[in-house]
Amino acid sequence: MSIGGYQIALLRGQTPTSATLNKTKLGDYNIHFVIDIPTQPTGKTPRVIGVDLGRRDIATTSTGESWSGEQIQNLRDRYSKVRAKVQSKRTRSSRRLLRRLSGRERRFQEWLNHNISKQLVQESKQLNASLAFEDLTNIRQSLNTKPRSKIERRRTNNWAFYQLRLFVGYKANITGVRVIFVPPAYTSQTCSRCGHIHPIKGKSYRNGKVFKCGHCGFEHDADINAAKNIAALGLSVSQPESPGMTCQLQGQMSLFGMLDLG
Repeated sequence: MSIGGYQIALLRGQTPTSATLNKTKLGDYNIHFVIDIPTQPTGKTPRVIGVDLGRRDIATTSTGESWSGEQIQNLRDRYSKVRAKVQSKRTRSSRRLLRRLSGRERRFQEWLNHNISKQLVQESKQLNASLAFEDLTNIRQSLNTKPRSKIERRRTNNWAFYQLRLFVGYKANITGVRVIFVPPAYTSQTCSRCGHIHPIKGKSYRNGKVFKCGHCGFEHDADINAAKNIAALGLSVSQPESPGMTCQLQGQMSLFGMLDLG
C-alpha cells in the first residue's frame, strides 16, 4: 500500500483488529483499519482554550494562535473553475481528471486539518487546558438562508469545520484533553474585555478582522476576541463555580446560556 506518514505513524507497532475495503462513487478504493489505542482519562482543568472556527482563518485560539485558510480557499477556487470547464466535455478523460482533482483537494484538506488538530491538542496538553468550540450544528443551513452569491454559497458548503472537529475529538480523547461545546450566539459580537455588545439591533462592533468596542474602547483582532469569549463560556461549563461570561445589553445584565455537548 502507498499511505501517508501520518497513517504509518498510527499503524506502527499496532495490530489491526479488522479492516474494511470500500469503493467510492468516484471509483476510488479506501481501506479502513481498526486498531485499539489506550486513551487517557479527561477531567476538569483550571484553564480553557477557546477556538474560533472560520473560513478566512480556519482556526484562531484565545491564546493568539491562528491558521490561515487562504491556501485551501485558493485551491478550491482554482479547482472549481477547472471542474466547470471539464464537466461540459463529458468524456472518459474528463471524468478521470475530475476524480484526480477531487482526490487532491480532499487529501490536502485532510492533511491541513490533521496538522491543525494536532497542534491544538498539543498546546492544550502542554497548558493542561480544555478546548472549547462553538456548537456549529446546522450552521450551513443557517448561512444559506441569507442572500449570498453563488461563490459564497459554494465556499460555505465546502467549509470543512466538522472534519476538523472530528480530528480534534479523537486526538483529544487519546491524550486526555477535554473538549467542550458552547452556544455560538454573540461570541463574535461581544467585547471580551467589558462584555458589551452593540446596543443597536443589527449592528456590531466587529468590522472584518477588527473588533473595536464602542463602550470601553478595547480594540483587538476580531477572531481572537471571539475565541476569548468562547473560552469564557467554556470555563463556565468546565468550572460552574466560575463567574462565567456576562454581557451588557441595553443596560441590562444577563448571563449567556451555556451548553456542554462534550
